[in-house]
Amino acid sequence: MSEVSGMRCGYVALIGAPNAGKSTLLNGLVGAKVSIVSPKAQTTRRRVLGITIEGSTQIIFVDTPGIFEPKRRLERAMVAAAWAGAEDADIVVLLVDATRPADPATLGIVQRLKSAGRRAALAINKVDLVQRPVLLDIAAGYAKEGIFDPVFMISGLTGDGVGDLKAHLVRVLPEGPWLYPEDQLSDLPQRLMAAETTRVQIFLQLHQELPYNSTVETDTWEERKDGSVRIEQTIFVARPSQKAIVLGEGGQQIKRIGARARAELETLLDRRVHLFLFVRVEKDWTDDRERYEAIGLDFAS
Repeated sequence: MSEVSGMRCGYVALIGAPNAGKSTLLNGLVGAKVSIVSPKAQTTRRRVLGITIEGSTQIIFVDTPGIFEPKRRLERAMVAAAWAGAEDADIVVLLVDATRPADPATLGIVQRLKSAGRRAALAINKVDLVQRPVLLDIAAGYAKEGIFDPVFMISGLTGDGVGDLKAHLVRVLPEGPWLYPEDQLSDLPQRLMAAETTRVQIFLQLHQELPYNSTVETDTWEERKDGSVRIEQTIFVARPSQKAIVLGEGGQQIKRIGARARAELETLLDRRVHLFLFVRVEKDWTDDRERYEAIGLDFAS
């Protein structure tokens, strides 16, 4: 990587309530699928970096778990990861879902930012779903908090306004050398990315049956001579009844999950994937330090 005059580089934390659209926005900003997206809230569990370059500026986006009032250890670890990402960033961007602008979790985030003396850019997301007069009222309400500058109206899904947000970040990030190779898009290791890909298929296929009670770990990753890869993964659940849900009648459900995860992985990795899934009951996996380390969360949070 050659030294470029006027180089800029910095971290931009995307924070917000669960399902505010952070992962969709990150993927759009980076131009690649580096964070999993699901209609279910709280899909993202750990901090994910998405890296993009605009001219001589390298922007390192930090996609954080949704911030909400945690009740269990896993939830506390997720929220701690989100705030850690925000505190370490050069710039914070708060995403507000235009369809639920007064969400208590979002208002709680605003108060914590104010208490910390932290200013942020405001991105009102999902503007394609709300009439403009309503959007202007939302923007005016948040402007009264006195910590947001500037304010963007965006749609992470359609891309409207995203270019303006990115252009602003390019202008205000600090000068300095790039921190990552110019062809790197994320800090997510392949084994973890593969596990996350399977986990989102579990979310999509099983809907409400397993909101928090499953996690996925990549056990083996074997490079084969024909250029393909053989991946074995374990799906951890908390109860035998949940194992039955994941397997489905005659094993049909896990076959569907595996087929869709394999197709997604083949697109991401641009090669053939042989994916083998196993289900294991581990009653207290949400209190197991090893499970937390495997998904990149701090057990002590």
